[in-house]
Amino acid sequence: MENMGVNPFFWQGRRVFLTGHTGFKGSWLSLWLQQLGAEVVGYALPPSTEPSLYAIARVEEGLQSVMGDVRDFEAVRAAMAAAQPEIVIHMAAQALVRYSYDHPVETYAVNVLGTVHVLEAARQTDSVRALVNVTSDKCYENREWLWGYRENEAMGGFDPYSSSKGCAELVTSAYRRSFMEASGIGLASVRAGNVIGGGDWATDRLIPDILRAIGQNEPARIRAPLAIRPWQHVLEPLSGYLLLAERLHADGLRWADGWNFGPAEEDARSVGWIADELTRLWGGDALWERDAAIQPHEATHLRLDCSKARSQLNWHSRWSLADALSNIVDWHKAYLAGADMRERTLYQIQQYCNGDHKDD
Repeated sequence: MENMGVNPFFWQGRRVFLTGHTGFKGSWLSLWLQQLGAEVVGYALPPSTEPSLYAIARVEEGLQSVMGDVRDFEAVRAAMAAAQPEIVIHMAAQALVRYSYDHPVETYAVNVLGTVHVLEAARQTDSVRALVNVTSDKCYENREWLWGYRENEAMGGFDPYSSSKGCAELVTSAYRRSFMEASGIGLASVRAGNVIGGGDWATDRLIPDILRAIGQNEPARIRAPLAIRPWQHVLEPLSGYLLLAERLHADGLRWADGWNFGPAEEDARSVGWIADELTRLWGGDALWERDAAIQPHEATHLRLDCSKARSQLNWHSRWSLADALSNIVDWHKAYLAGADMRERTLYQIQQYCNGDHKDD
């Protein structure tokens, strides 16, 4: 069963304030919102990678971009007050586990205090009706269970990144109960699986690492091939965020809660399986090998139970993991061939909205 889909009529002319619009997920969401006709103001630091999806897909062409740091409360407050948005989607984050070991203070400052700043700025902006705070599936206290974590499981986290996302969830809950319910702002948090898609060049992330190795005609070095993650194309959780924002705008008190947006159970696959499939799809001499170096701790098993989103929001995955990987290969081969990547990315968004699959 497919999800009911995002309502394009709702988003036409809707004022949206999006933090983290220069990042990988933020760029995909920015383009989708532009395609829907929303009036988007983005707030973020410049792209952290070179190349970046933000630059090569010319994301800035269809929105108002404000370069700023979520750690600067006055800058966040001023930008939001000027934008007068109805909907705020907070995606700005320090998003890498291994980076958090080397930069724990920055990780907590961005992911926890940055969240406080965005929520407080929204509370002080009368136009805001709905706020979606994007955290992570790693916000849960990981007990290495073989079954999926539900929204009412305990928050936690072994590493600074995961812990910071658990803290951000606690901040969201406190703001919801202390301030947002009384002010009529629907505040929800969303926890996605491991998102993948074209245009991700981040370091220490599986798909970008494999594609970089392929580009250099070298074997990809894989840290933990047996680790299981809930893999999903980036458009899957983004569709959930947009659908939830629509519901929050209509009835904030009913939908203000935590929500998982993850893949189907069969798409929780091992890192080694992903590496095998991606190198097979790419073809040629693409291959991978295990990295024998000692690595910092990361969870081995991580799955999400998304029955709440399926039953209450009627949200369901549209693209399987096989679809996601095929689209990633198509996207990156188009990039290497010199295609217009704004058009290509918008095309994949439209294909997703149409429910088109790679074998259609």
